[in-house]
Amino acid sequence: MALEFEKPIIEIEQKIAELRKLNHKHVDFDPEIKKLEQKMEEIKAKVYHKLTAWQRIQIARHTKRPYTLDYIRMMTTDFVELHGDRLFADDLAIVGGMATIDGEHVVVMGHQKGRDTSENIKRNFGCAHPEGYRKAMRLMRLAERFGIPVVIFIDTPGAYPGIGAEERGQAQAIAENLRDMAQVRTPIVATIIGEGGSGGALGVGVADQVLILQNAYYSVISPEGCASILWRSASKAPDAAEALKLTGEYLIKFGIVDEIIPEPLGGAHYEPQQVADTLKAAIVKQLKRLKGLDHDELIERRYAKFRKIGAFISPDQR
Repeated sequence: MALEFEKPIIEIEQKIAELRKLNHKHVDFDPEIKKLEQKMEEIKAKVYHKLTAWQRIQIARHTKRPYTLDYIRMMTTDFVELHGDRLFADDLAIVGGMATIDGEHVVVMGHQKGRDTSENIKRNFGCAHPEGYRKAMRLMRLAERFGIPVVIFIDTPGAYPGIGAEERGQAQAIAENLRDMAQVRTPIVATIIGEGGSGGALGVGVADQVLILQNAYYSVISPEGCASILWRSASKAPDAAEALKLTGEYLIKFGIVDEIIPEPLGGAHYEPQQVADTLKAAIVKQLKRLKGLDHDELIERRYAKFRKIGAFISPDQR
């Protein structure tokens, strides 16, 4: 699926493909193909090096972008999925279990979207219910009990806002996760791999280190939701995206994320294994560093990290 701003690139790719089909020993189109390839690289550099916040959001939502289970498959071995919150049900919008990453036993989890309509309905488009957040917390407590670190992948538009979720305590489930994750006595590394929407993302985002892929975003509200509130029109979403400062470049300045993981031109879906390898190296590096910390110091640092986010004006400064 080509995004609107990618159409000039797709058109050249199609022309190159057509010329390669016509290319044979009697007619040589190699010079034309080389010119088109050079032109395509120039356009790619121009387009992808000057992406707006809204364009990055479109890439973050791309249907071919790797999801949590893709990264688990590419980065870990011996994955055994664990199910259920032991209270209500198994929420398929959040997956998790035991795995090994670079020889290190970990508990790995994250939001999971679907590739087609039927799977998206099953996964609820990556929007978790309360039982999803309770399952996530159950797995983190399991990791704490066995003294192994937690690796989390965040990719959700937000927590599910339906009546059933509210009846089962959606807000309480997220609030309890915020409280309890701050006290989990084992290292936690979280990565925003696509969408990082509101409390739905933060509900599994209280980590010692928070990473973000280059074309992912992390925001208190979706651009469409923000635009609907401020301008009474979702068509203003591109303006809202700029105002929200939700891309990695701003988030790292604000101290909300700790590291930006680079992506190839066009996004992670163009070279998924390359991105997975880069992300794996960053996660392993952070886990090795965090494992050297005493548990009390780990919790103190995690608490301080989130307490210092934001800015305020005291009464005497007014």
